[in-house]
Amino acid sequence: MSAPTHTFTVKTGPRRIDKFGPNGINRARQVLGNALVMAAAVASISTVVYAQAPRTVQDGVFSDAQAARGQALYGQQCASCHGAGLKGAQAPPLVGDVFVSTWSTQPLSGLANKIRNTMPADGPGELTAEQSADLVAHILKTGGFPASRTELASTDAALSGITWPAVSRAAATTASATQARVFPPLGNMAQLMRAIFFPNSNLIFTVQTHDPGEKTPPPAPGAQAGGFSWTTWGAGIYGGWELIDNAAIALADASPLMLAPGIRCENGKLAPVTDPDWIKFTDQMIAVARKTHQLSQSRNQEAVSDATGDLADACANCHQAYRDVRIPGRAPGSDPTDPSNKAARCAPRPAR
Repeated sequence: MSAPTHTFTVKTGPRRIDKFGPNGINRARQVLGNALVMAAAVASISTVVYAQAPRTVQDGVFSDAQAARGQALYGQQCASCHGAGLKGAQAPPLVGDVFVSTWSTQPLSGLANKIRNTMPADGPGELTAEQSADLVAHILKTGGFPASRTELASTDAALSGITWPAVSRAAATTASATQARVFPPLGNMAQLMRAIFFPNSNLIFTVQTHDPGEKTPPPAPGAQAGGFSWTTWGAGIYGGWELIDNAAIALADASPLMLAPGIRCENGKLAPVTDPDWIKFTDQMIAVARKTHQLSQSRNQEAVSDATGDLADACANCHQAYRDVRIPGRAPGSDPTDPSNKAARCAPRPAR
């Protein structure tokens, strides 16, 4: 926010200056200079007031009364899954280092929007923005964060200005305490693409033309008359926005498999997992998938649809470098999907 502007009007003219006597002009300049110094000082103070340091949840961002309202609402809407003490039951805990670490990369608006748009599980979208803020207040108080006399605002703008304290991920996970087992890859890169990346990317791309929040009409009588459909059967288990959530998670968590030592391409060549571009494109896919999942939590078709361009770019960057490789001596217009072209895939890129 910019500092307020202050306008000072200095009257000039022979009569005004004559009143100061022989040194009237110098004194007028002094008055003008003092006025400008005062204006600068006021503007500086205003800037300090408006440009406050970002707040964290440790600064007291909710009131006790608000947390009490959240506690009552939590007992009605959330306790059956997350446990009476917020320590988890059917659903994950909402207190502790693991919880804080999970949300520490996002502003407080991330948690509030997650609650408002996706909770409770049996009736997502029913809570108001104010109720979501009350629940966040209860979560913060139960987690040991201090209260204040000011209630937590429910607007996205206000919540986006509040962050979490830094939490050591080593302290928040037990995985770092033991050496994880490593298994050799079973499939090759093409099979990994067809099993995970291709179907899940297309689920996300479909958001461009279909709103996951729309109610799915019941199947027409005799829809299975042509025989059993694996596609119809699988898609009917999880649907709507949950399907998009899961697709983004699949892309993010499966992407590190592209860096697995020993994984091979369809042509039998070892994938260049140590190649700087291969690593860069893998990191890009992980970042885009995580961002897509975050946007999916908003349950906003337009927001996710806009992000599909980044997903398409992440796929294309790797494809153009390692999959759609032209064989030397062949025509530039040759089809890279031609089986005879597979021999050129997965070659390490020359150093630039």
